[in-house]
Amino acid sequence: MPSVDDVLLLPLAAPAAATPAPVTSLLAGLLTSLGLIVAIGAQNAFVLRQGVRREHVVPVVLVCIGADALLMGAGIAGLGPLVAAHPTALAVARWGGAAFLLGYALLAALRARRPARLDPATEGPATLRAVLAACLGFTFLNPHVYLDTVVLVGSLAHQQPSAWMFGVGAAAGSALWFSTLGFGATRLRPLFARPRAWQVLDLVIAVVMATLAVTLLVG
Repeated sequence: MPSVDDVLLLPLAAPAAATPAPVTSLLAGLLTSLGLIVAIGAQNAFVLRQGVRREHVVPVVLVCIGADALLMGAGIAGLGPLVAAHPTALAVARWGGAAFLLGYALLAALRARRPARLDPATEGPATLRAVLAACLGFTFLNPHVYLDTVVLVGSLAHQQPSAWMFGVGAAAGSALWFSTLGFGATRLRPLFARPRAWQVLDLVIAVVMATLAVTLLVG
C-alpha cells in the first residue's frame, strides 16, 4: 500500500483540453447566424416559394448565401460603425424596402385570387433575371439585413477570440439554412400539386410581406 508521501508525489492528472478558441468562435458564429436567420421573413418566404416551384433554386440559394457572407465580412472588416452612423441611408432603405414588400404582397394576393393559375404546370416559369432581381430586392432593400449582418454580426465578432472564424461560422449558418430551406422545400411539391395549397401559401406570403412592410414604415 503506497504511503502518503508516495501519493503526494504522484503526477496530477492532466486537465481536460479546452476547446480551441477558433472552434469556439466558429460555433458561436454558427449559432448566432441561425438565430438571426431562422424566422418568418420576406427573404425566407421567397426562397421557400422558389424551392416548392423548383424554379431557379440554385441561383437563389447562392445569391442569399453570397449576400450574407459579403455583408458579414464587411461588418467584421469595420463597416458596422459606418452604417450605424448614417441613419439617412437606413431610412432610404426602409422606405424603399417597404414599397418593394407592399408591391410583392399585392402580387401574391393577386395570385391567390386566381387559384387556377397557381398550378406550375399551367403557369409559365419566371425568367432567371426576374427571379434574381426579386431575390436581390428582398436581400438588399431590407434595412434589417444591414443591422443584423453588418452591425450586429460585425460587433459580436470582435468580442470573440477569433473574429474571422466567427464570421466563417456565421456564413456557414447562412449556407446551412438557405440550402435546407431551398432544397428541402422541393420535397413539398406533391402537397403543392393542388392549386388550393398554392393559394394558401401565396396568402401567407402576402400577409407576411404586408406585415413586414408596415413594420418597416412604423418602426
